[in-house]
Amino acid sequence: MFTVMVNLDSINRIKRFVEIINESKIDAELVSGRYVVDAKSIMGIFSLDLIHPLQLNIFVETKEEFEDIYNKLNEFIVERS
Repeated sequence: MFTVMVNLDSINRIKRFVEIINESKIDAELVSGRYVVDAKSIMGIFSLDLIHPLQLNIFVETKEEFEDIYNKLNEFIVERS
């Protein structure tokens, strides 16, 4: 599992983020405080506090898979853990 912080502060950014995540075959979840939602669920994302950056946990087998999705999501990433 790899973790990055993402900023999803507008409807258009959320829609684009979900499109990118759904195009990939990875599993990912977003964490806001004690709430965890599937990163592929636009409704789940809208249930989170979007004022602050969200923790994105990416479940992949290899570092290459992570780097691929990292590059696709680069516009949303605010910090890498």
